[in-house]
Amino acid sequence: MQILVNDEPTHCADGLSVIELMTTLDQDKPGVALALNQQILPRANWERQPLQEGDELVLFQVIAGG
Repeated sequence: MQILVNDEPTHCADGLSVIELMTTLDQDKPGVALALNQQILPRANWERQPLQEGDELVLFQVIAGG
């Protein structure tokens, strides 16, 4: 199936979870957050959230500051 990751077309296996994709992309790191279809997806939900054809993910690097 095809999804978008930071506006880049990405092919992945059907039924892949968000955590599996993040691990494959080497992005399962502290300080990384993501939005799935324009909604922030809490890290606690990554494991049980399956990806679907056409999903859009935007990855963020969280930076502390004031």
